[in-house]
Amino acid sequence: MDMKFEVVVLPVSDVDRAKAFYDSAGFRMDIDAVVGDDFRCVQFTPPGSECSFMIGKGLTSAAPGSFQGLYLVVLDIEKARAELVGRGIEVSEVFHDAGGIFYHGHEGGDIVHRIGGQGREAGPHPDRADYGSYATFSDPDGNGWVLQEVKQRAPGR
Repeated sequence: MDMKFEVVVLPVSDVDRAKAFYDSAGFRMDIDAVVGDDFRCVQFTPPGSECSFMIGKGLTSAAPGSFQGLYLVVLDIEKARAELVGRGIEVSEVFHDAGGIFYHGHEGGDIVHRIGGQGREAGPHPDRADYGSYATFSDPDGNGWVLQEVKQRAPGR
């Protein structure tokens, strides 16, 4: 049975502010539906993605800005970063994991995540290894996105 991950609901405090942010980032707005005073759903899809996300009012009880580690896979980390910066988005410098464990292929192929920027080393992965180079940005509420460079997917992906 196929199951496709389609939509994530991101908690935001100001729908219009978040809508303007994601529009300026170049994400496609799919819908903006208002039903009364207590419900609004705005759906965006990142360029080239099959998964979308919704922001709005009356969608979630999660705290605004509480989502972290929303990965956007890109072919060229530096080009993707430059495009977002050119659109006025504040993006971290490109980095890789100093211990070499923050990318696919370490001990069983799991991706190891580190919080708070620990273990980051400036610049792309020295070998430009797939799953090894990153940059981060956040929406106005602090929901955290990660750009990850992948040129060739791991088997089965």
